[in-house]
Amino acid sequence: MNVTWHGVYPALTTQYHPDFSVDLDATAAHLEKMIASGIHGVILLGSVGENTAHEYEEKLTILRELKAVVNGRIPVLSGVAENTTLVAARFARDCEKLGLDGLMVLPAMIYKADRREAIAHFRTVAQASGLPVMIYNNPPAYYVDMPPDAFVELAEEPTIVAIKESSDNVRRITDLRNAVGRRFILFSGVDDLVLESALLGAEGWVSGLVNAFPDENRVLWELAQQGRWTEARELYQWYTPLLHLDTKIKLVQYIKLCMAEVGLGSELTRPPRLPIAGAEREEVLGIIRHALAHRPDLSRYAGH
Repeated sequence: MNVTWHGVYPALTTQYHPDFSVDLDATAAHLEKMIASGIHGVILLGSVGENTAHEYEEKLTILRELKAVVNGRIPVLSGVAENTTLVAARFARDCEKLGLDGLMVLPAMIYKADRREAIAHFRTVAQASGLPVMIYNNPPAYYVDMPPDAFVELAEEPTIVAIKESSDNVRRITDLRNAVGRRFILFSGVDDLVLESALLGAEGWVSGLVNAFPDENRVLWELAQQGRWTEARELYQWYTPLLHLDTKIKLVQYIKLCMAEVGLGSELTRPPRLPIAGAEREEVLGIIRHALAHRPDLSRYAGH
């Protein structure tokens, strides 16, 4: 299977009307801004896209409408985050019918599978369609871990082509390469470990903060790909306090608040996620506004 995914892929946010219905126009407009900024692909209905806050048919509508917006310009993947393996497999087949370019598959939600169960889940979903699959490994968030030796078992599945490594342990990049060579495309899935991951050989970055800072994301990634590490470190140091927001339980609220502050979208999330308030809100706004007050002039990195 010839899949050439690489570069920055937003885990795109989903925008809502005040009554919490999906605002497809606003979501499409945001996606257009991301494409104009130079993203290499997009993941719809990931964790940041509030996948589990949507009903099944609602998800298919979002995918159908936004795929039409993209119109072949970049790869379009969907998150697969269902409570059971059978429903996840059904969703994978429906994504294939919609003509998507791939899937980012999460463990089954709610139940905390062990290693054997997790491998069986990913294998079953991968076999349910012909779409290429990125496995999303995020034990801090979902309490299911896929260590490098688990991917040795999954290497025999031809549709599994990539790994989004979000274990919060950057050693995994090297361990995966040692375990499975170049069998899988490796994506960094932790925003504040991306430069370390790129140094160790990650070929892509699934990012949340790109929703609010697409130009900085692109430049940082390109500096790293060009080996311009001194400049990349400089930009990373400015960006890191913002990137830390991607690692918190309330990452969706924080990222959407960033978007609102820079004029790229609404901070509205679906309950049970509520707008952050009080001292927590002031703390996060302080981080955002300090970063904006010291926002780097990206023209300094001309030629990136």
